[in-house]
Amino acid sequence: MTKVLDNIEFGRELEKRTREFAVRIIRLSRTLPNTPEGRVIRTQITKSGTSIGANYREANRARSKADFRNKMHICEGEASQTQYWLEVIVKVKWLTWAKVKWEYEECGELLGIFTTAATN
Repeated sequence: MTKVLDNIEFGRELEKRTREFAVRIIRLSRTLPNTPEGRVIRTQITKSGTSIGANYREANRARSKADFRNKMHICEGEASQTQYWLEVIVKVKWLTWAKVKWEYEECGELLGIFTTAATN
């Protein structure tokens, strides 16, 4: 039987999910090469990947529907950027697809959630 979450429970679960995602992105970023290029990408993916959860937490404390939607759009953008950096990391062969698959797919799911929430 599938458990149906109310909005408050869903919000709490999504905050936990985005926090876990941030931790996984930080751990992934530590594996990138310690070269000038690697450090740039490490900084970029760490910023975008951890910003998703921080902005989602702010969205949950929004002062108005417009403020909520705006913050959700920020979450969307950060998730999209994180996916981009994961694609770059695989393309330059710093990590394999298998090593980033979970993060990429989770980021895609988060992006879908934020896109839906921002338009409602």
